[in-house]
Amino acid sequence: MDKVVILDYGSQYTQLIARRVREAGVYSEIHPCTIPAAELKALKPAALILSGGPASVLAPESPGLDASILDWGLPVLGICYGMQLLAHYLGGKVHAAKDREYGRADLEVVSPCSLFEGLSGTAGKHKVWMSHGDHVDTPPQGFEILARTGSLKVAAMADASRRLYAIQFHPEVAHTDDGDLVLRNFLFKIAGLKPGWSMASFVESTIKDLRDTLGDDHVVCGLSGGIDSTVVAVLLHKAIGKRLHCIFVDNGLLRINEREEVIDFLTESFDLNLKYVEAQELFLSPLEGVTDPERKRKIIGHNFIEVFDAEAHKLQGVKWLAQGTLYPDVIESISFKGPSAVIKSHHNVGGLPEKMNLKLVEPLRELFKDEVRKVAYELGLPDNIIWRHPFPGPGLAIRVIGEITRERLEILRQADKIVQHELQASGWYRKVWQGFAVLLPLKTVGVMGDERSYESVIALRIVDSLDAMTADWTRVPSEILARMSNRIINEVKGVNRVVLDISSKPPSTIEWE
Repeated sequence: MDKVVILDYGSQYTQLIARRVREAGVYSEIHPCTIPAAELKALKPAALILSGGPASVLAPESPGLDASILDWGLPVLGICYGMQLLAHYLGGKVHAAKDREYGRADLEVVSPCSLFEGLSGTAGKHKVWMSHGDHVDTPPQGFEILARTGSLKVAAMADASRRLYAIQFHPEVAHTDDGDLVLRNFLFKIAGLKPGWSMASFVESTIKDLRDTLGDDHVVCGLSGGIDSTVVAVLLHKAIGKRLHCIFVDNGLLRINEREEVIDFLTESFDLNLKYVEAQELFLSPLEGVTDPERKRKIIGHNFIEVFDAEAHKLQGVKWLAQGTLYPDVIESISFKGPSAVIKSHHNVGGLPEKMNLKLVEPLRELFKDEVRKVAYELGLPDNIIWRHPFPGPGLAIRVIGEITRERLEILRQADKIVQHELQASGWYRKVWQGFAVLLPLKTVGVMGDERSYESVIALRIVDSLDAMTADWTRVPSEILARMSNRIINEVKGVNRVVLDISSKPPSTIEWE
């Protein structure tokens, strides 16, 4: 299967490039631009893409390019900073601009080529998205100018004989018209690749690889009911059957009916080897009086490890721990800029392998979130599992802002149930990335039944996103929000006010804690 390697120079859009390439049916991987040439060659890429980035190629410590890779005969596409790199290292001239160019521009193709074949546009102009400071003044020897804009005389260039192409705009973003076509033209017309990446092929090859890797070994898997852990469990079940041991821990921080829905479906539909652990008191007691969100996360994470460790040690012959690691997690850990600063602790089982002396198996580490959903379809999971909104590892503990009590948890469960019902009944549930209720740590005055009330406030958080790395609040119709508000105030005892969170990520996060 053909593989495209994307060298990451720090662009905020690098993951989008990988997604677009995969959507075209070609497997792609992101690697840091600092990867040694020998390691890059060992990956056996069929083509290379150089991403954009915030640096200037003229700065002394800017990330560079081992120009020897350009002699391997591989087709190369440089995007934005990647274009400037090609120009700089091959003898062209890059100009340091005084001001960044950010936003849409009209691209005019001045030399017909395969890269821009089939583009739509008006009067020969094509809308593209720019985000750059420096720009190429003079292409390297052997390069032809392919396109320009009103402010750039070199908006695209190529040495077709060497299959080296470069563009100043970003084809991977939705703001560029026909951006997908530009990338497909590079993949299929220039690089001559064959589409072979699909979720059907992924499922088939993954199950085979799991059988080969695990042999007769036993595997333990922490099952949360979310789509990631569910898909991991089903893949492993198809590969090794009853040698998979799933553990579902009820920590008292789940949504209404979540435990029953998950356990009933998985045991009835896939006959999973599933152990249910009742641990509500173990989790809720240490959380009494705790209001700091980071302490909440650490308490829950520590208790989960203890419970999971104890249950796993009751099993015989377990040598592997299954985790639902996704590709964005892998990318973050290998970024040339280093792992991202910790904004909040993540509730996972990252500490378990060392403690339990287990090897890790991560069947989804090559996939983006939307690809996991496609795998779920291939595995025959129902829509209510596939489209279940993301739910945080610490559960409702980080949606009950402030102190956690059983009473406050019940208020939030009832309010959230109404939010979920109204999103589903209106057809908006699958239109949004995530929608939920948050219980705030304050009370307000209200009038209910001609009497003064002093009760809690619920915030509604409903967002659009592709992968949760960025998000914006969803413009849900006001009549739907009104129904949510009316029902919550009328049906949930202890609430007299509902507010709407209209902040984006960044600067806010999706969750409140």
